[in-house]
Amino acid sequence: VQLQASGGGLVQACGSLRLSCVVSGPTFSSRPLGWFRQAPGKEREFVAAIGWSGPSTYYTESAKGRFTISRDNAENTLYLQMNDLKPEDTAVYSCAAGRSYEPTFRSPGNYEYWGQGTLVTVSS
Repeated sequence: VQLQASGGGLVQACGSLRLSCVVSGPTFSSRPLGWFRQAPGKEREFVAAIGWSGPSTYYTESAKGRFTISRDNAENTLYLQMNDLKPEDTAVYSCAAGRSYEPTFRSPGNYEYWGQGTLVTVSS
C-alpha cells in the first residue's frame, strides 16, 4: 500500500485548501484513514480520521467546524477540506492508512502506512 499526498501550499489566513491522498492497493475501502500534521519543533498530532464502515469521522478539537475529512472509495482517494485556515495550522500534513477492518484511531501508532506529507503554510 502506498499513499501520495498533495494539495499543500501557501495561503493567507482565513483561506482554504483541499488536501488529497491517493492510496494504491485493493484494500482501500476496508481501511480507516487519517490525517496528521507536524509543525516545526513539535510532535506529530492527530487532525482527522474517517472509518471504513459508515463512514464515521473524528476531528481534533481545533479542526472541528473548519476541516472536513472525506473519502472516495471509487477513486481510492482521501480528502481534507480545510477552511478558515489560521497561522497555527502551518505544518506538514500526512495521510495514513490503518489496518483493514479495524476501528478508527487518533494515535499515529495505530496506522500501518504513511504518505510523504505535504506542506501547508498559512500567513497572517
